[in-house]
Amino acid sequence: MSGTRGKTSNTKSTRSAAVPGSTPLRALDAQQLRVLGSVGREWRRVSAGPEVWRRALPVDPDLGSFPTPSQIRPARFGRVVPVSPFGPTAPRIAATPPAPTAEPSAGTSAGEHPGTVYRVRRLLLGPALASTAIARERMRKLVALPVLSADALSSVAYGPEAMLAVLVLAGTAGLGYSIPVAATIVFLMLAIGVSYRQTIRAYPRGGGSYIVASDNLGRVPGLLAAAGLMTDYILTVAVSIAAGVAAITSAVPSLASSSVLIGVAAIVVLLAGNLRGIRQAGAIFAAPTYAFVIAMVALIAVGLSDAADRGFHPVPHPPANATEGLGILLVMRAFASGATAMTGIEAISNAVPAFKPVEWRNARTTLTWMIGLLVVLFAGIIAIVHYTGILPRSQETVLSQLAHVNYGSGPMYVFTQAATAAVLLLAANTAYNDFPRVLSLLARDDHAPRIFARMGDRLAFSNGIILLSILTGLVYVAFDGRTASLIPLYAVGVFLAFTLSQAGMVVHWWRLRDRHWRKSLLFNAIGGVLSAIVLITAGITKFTEGAWVALVAVALFLFVTTRIRRHYDTVAAALRLQRHSIELPRRTIAPRVDVPLQGVESSRDPRHPRDPQAFARTGAAGESEEAEEVPEEIRHFSLVLIETLDRAGMRALAYAASLQQPVLVIHVSTGEVEAERFRGQWKLWGDHLPLQELVSPYRAVIAPLVNYIEALHHQRPDLTLTVILPEIVMCQRRFSALHSRTAARLRRALRPLRKVVVTTVPFHV
Repeated sequence: MSGTRGKTSNTKSTRSAAVPGSTPLRALDAQQLRVLGSVGREWRRVSAGPEVWRRALPVDPDLGSFPTPSQIRPARFGRVVPVSPFGPTAPRIAATPPAPTAEPSAGTSAGEHPGTVYRVRRLLLGPALASTAIARERMRKLVALPVLSADALSSVAYGPEAMLAVLVLAGTAGLGYSIPVAATIVFLMLAIGVSYRQTIRAYPRGGGSYIVASDNLGRVPGLLAAAGLMTDYILTVAVSIAAGVAAITSAVPSLASSSVLIGVAAIVVLLAGNLRGIRQAGAIFAAPTYAFVIAMVALIAVGLSDAADRGFHPVPHPPANATEGLGILLVMRAFASGATAMTGIEAISNAVPAFKPVEWRNARTTLTWMIGLLVVLFAGIIAIVHYTGILPRSQETVLSQLAHVNYGSGPMYVFTQAATAAVLLLAANTAYNDFPRVLSLLARDDHAPRIFARMGDRLAFSNGIILLSILTGLVYVAFDGRTASLIPLYAVGVFLAFTLSQAGMVVHWWRLRDRHWRKSLLFNAIGGVLSAIVLITAGITKFTEGAWVALVAVALFLFVTTRIRRHYDTVAAALRLQRHSIELPRRTIAPRVDVPLQGVESSRDPRHPRDPQAFARTGAAGESEEAEEVPEEIRHFSLVLIETLDRAGMRALAYAASLQQPVLVIHVSTGEVEAERFRGQWKLWGDHLPLQELVSPYRAVIAPLVNYIEALHHQRPDLTLTVILPEIVMCQRRFSALHSRTAARLRRALRPLRKVVVTTVPFHV
């Protein structure tokens, strides 16, 4: 295959394809719709008309439809989503695909077998899911509770211990404040929980801190909230795994030297489990969460029963030497450390769309269950710690000590430690649900690379899941997997998000003023004030212990996201359609037809060339040997791949039409909504060229296009297909990561096909 592409004199330019599927199709504003109609009228003045272009088509562009999931065959291009079955003996493609055994895959030849990499991928992740399966992938309440509450519920394994570890620095006098501080944290849990019930009611389609703060406080507060959330989710995974590994090493001290390796292995397991999709991850991670709840309830019940036998007289604490003076700052530090038990409360309000209908009602019910369980477990752990006289120790966790006191070293101790380790290692799954979702919202609003807005094979935001795993692994290894080192970084991000979310809800209720708005405003105001107190306390008292790292991360996040948005705004402004008038002498552009028109000579096999000499050079399978050596032997057919009708797309269409060869425009849509939107824009423009729209229900782009182009080539192997791609050329290389590599991937995929020429029409930004 020979290939050509547009050149640019700037060697530092970065190319980004504006080809189908690189980003979700966005609606045009009213001004752009008017300009699109104006551009269409200019086309009408110079073009021969849509019917002339359609009659010039040398092939039948209607090749059938996508197969069902059970009919998918693997391919070397990663995902196999055949447009339709085709083969060397099938001049016309049936609308109904045959059995899978007779169906070659995109980019493969008949009889070619799938590679090992693809088999392993399908084994680990399962088959690709159609977009219509999103409804089946939603969670019912009993699955959503462990999936979305694992972070909050498991935090009772380290939250109370973090609080006591600060109070014990003041000796016995400091431990006397454990009950009042814990009571304050319980009140804060209730206040924040009720506040988020109001948030779910106000944002029934999902209202995390980023959405609430952006809608009510503005772009910068919204980005600050998102920064807090993203920092919190990364640390959630790191802290949960560190605490889970600590539970394992408390029961088996000989594994202490392998704690970092165990934690990294846990991250890999979480990565694989979540790439399989929401429902699959829920089924995998539900059992450990429920086992942990049962273990904690049993431990609290046994501990309180023993305390009741003693008349609820606490066992005296071992002597604790004071290393710091008891003061307000120490108490506030303990409060901020213990408040880490509240992390994960927001997860349900972020994931309202992941629930089965009625989504908001099921989300509120699940949130109520979670808050009730969290309060019971946190208060119960603090109570039995108080009655048993246990102090934090570096060699053994508080929960391990409690289990030893109540169960000895028997089976119940093993069950408690195993359940604790499992839920802590898997509690990070909450972050794996919410981090990619928030990142996709940022990408949708052009504050993050758009690649994070797309769903993967299993209807999960796979790119965000992979990014979270990488960042978490780096943080975990950098801090050597020590929970005590990670906790100081923890509270700042989560309570920054809490504070901005609640402040946004106060503004929301003040503006709306619907029924019961005063009560709702009061709940959110209380939650916002308490969250702000914890945020300020954590920022001041833990600044030198590591909170500065979280603050720097938030500032860096704000800088990067604003720069990304500025870049996308610049590109969007350059691509906006503009009114203009054609002043040059008009020349009617029409296709020069040197191939049989569609419908002519229909009795012949349309795959056969007209020229007998060219037919003699055709292989047994009907494939041309590309032996054209003089211009008259080449018969052209242009295919224009369009994502959106912007200036880059219009330039590609104009370039193709100016060649005066038969043209077919191809657009790939990832769903019927996007397809209808593009068809509406196309009709407003004037439908001047033949359009073939491919609806890819599996969100794949490369495989359907390659499959479709090869199918066209099988209809007329004598034609030279010129695939024309609009391409955005950026002069600043550092922005290349913000744009998809679809054009380069498509060029590589088409290279093995015979008689296919790929050319790009550059548009410089």
